[in-house]
Amino acid sequence: MTSMDPQLIADARRTLEVERTRIRLVLSEEVEHPRVSHGAQTAAATEVSESQRGQQLREREAQHLGFIEAALQRIDAGSFGLCQSCGQPIAPERLEALPWAQDCVACHAKNRR
Repeated sequence: MTSMDPQLIADARRTLEVERTRIRLVLSEEVEHPRVSHGAQTAAATEVSESQRGQQLREREAQHLGFIEAALQRIDAGSFGLCQSCGQPIAPERLEALPWAQDCVACHAKNRR
């Protein structure tokens, strides 16, 4: 169980729930598939490129939703604010900026190598 500031946890929960709703809305929107056109090859290539970029953004949003869901589960379990790598508290400033953060700054930097 974490001894984190209850107001920080309440604020984080609100932020996470708002962000979860936003992402779910984005992911529920119809995906516009590129239409096969008989226009210039450049225009067709642009349509495909934009479609691929849109798919990549949707994949990133889905991944971010997973981080948000995991953070909400940590709040419910009482382990919110503890580094998933070393078990030490995550700085409140980091959690205020990134409430879905699962690692402290040191472990995050180490894990990115």
